[in-house]
Amino acid sequence: MIPARKVTGLAARGVALAAALAAVGAPPIVWAQTPAPAAPPAAEAPRPVAAQGLSESVAAVVNDDIISTYDLAQRMRLLIATSGIQPTEQNIQQFQREALISLVDERLQMQELRRQEKDQKIEIVADDAELNAEIADMAKNNNVPTEQFIASLEAQGIGIGTLKEQIRAQTSWQRWIRGRYGSRLRIGEDQVKAQQQRLAASASKPQFQISEVFLDANRVGGMETAMTGATQLIAQMQQGAPFQAVARQFSASATAAAGGDAGWVAAGEMAPEVEAALEQMRPGQLSRAIQVRDGVYIIYLRDKRSGAGASVVNLKQAALALPQDATAAQVSAATATLTALRGQVTGCGDLEAKAAKVSGVVAGDLGEAEIKDLAPAFRSAAETLQPGQLSEPIRTAAGLHILAVCSKRAGGADAATSEQIESRLFGQQLSMIARRYMRDLRTSATIETR
Repeated sequence: MIPARKVTGLAARGVALAAALAAVGAPPIVWAQTPAPAAPPAAEAPRPVAAQGLSESVAAVVNDDIISTYDLAQRMRLLIATSGIQPTEQNIQQFQREALISLVDERLQMQELRRQEKDQKIEIVADDAELNAEIADMAKNNNVPTEQFIASLEAQGIGIGTLKEQIRAQTSWQRWIRGRYGSRLRIGEDQVKAQQQRLAASASKPQFQISEVFLDANRVGGMETAMTGATQLIAQMQQGAPFQAVARQFSASATAAAGGDAGWVAAGEMAPEVEAALEQMRPGQLSRAIQVRDGVYIIYLRDKRSGAGASVVNLKQAALALPQDATAAQVSAATATLTALRGQVTGCGDLEAKAAKVSGVVAGDLGEAEIKDLAPAFRSAAETLQPGQLSEPIRTAAGLHILAVCSKRAGGADAATSEQIESRLFGQQLSMIARRYMRDLRTSATIETR
């Protein structure tokens, strides 16, 4: 076999790219999605690429199986429709590269599946009935009838056959991998216990609920290409492209099928570069492009919580402003006012309403925080008070305060069950097997790009 050629450098070859963009004015179809991160102050969006005519030729050959420029243009349109990203002069190369890589991988998968069907005399490839059921589910997730879903694709110049072939390859390949290797995988009790010990050791560390997009540098043609692609995807998500849809179409991580959802991860479980970025982020933020050894991550921080060893408290306060150099008489008068208010308040439920009736007093919700992170003047009260109790007036440089403890809990989360750990390890090992299988298929294949 001739060694496989990397699928790179395609933008310079033309391949009738603009034809894939002819229908971008139609509203994009978006799968069920997590909320997109808030957009920054608007900069002028790049102007969409103009549409041109289609001239069909050969884009690539995979073991004598032709991928035409029509196939490539159709897949690019599907990527645009399902990712929510508007095509521009800046990102068109990324659409083309991702579309061609996906088509090459699917051709290799289908060739292997057909060979296995012939050798083993079994049915592996999904039939039309299964594909129609998948499309019906997609339409249901978008809250539209199947006919309307298909019509919306066609309005964007996407033949339903393009979507069916993508689904056929994905569904059949997953079935083959699970069927061939799933029954052979055994997650031992020692593996589960070792994972439980690792989780227990990291339980006191901060934990992050994240979604991820991972661009594999080897897959896309190098680290520089991965960084450029990640930067372009971030810009599009900041302008409203949904993270979940982008992850499904562009991420090389095993979490892509779940829209990039990686769940809760603890400090120490991630690459140091990713962890360093997360420590500087707040829930709801989208990261910059994070370069690691073999690619580039984009992280969306959905939530963050303290480790199990921390105490977390939810507080409200009522306060009177007082300068640092306030006289003893001013402090005494403010203390009397807050003490009188404290006697009327029953807890967090009525603190703000009662405070609103007292001239000069401002009340508000301080939210949830680890007790150790509170200002020293507040920390002692938070440690000693129970939920529903109020502090005595507390003097700070800003004024005089009374605190109400709304809730108090230990940080972190409940430990994962043995069954949950076993299921996670099973999925990780199966995903690793699938990646190795694809690597071997690419290595032994003859892949030519035109």
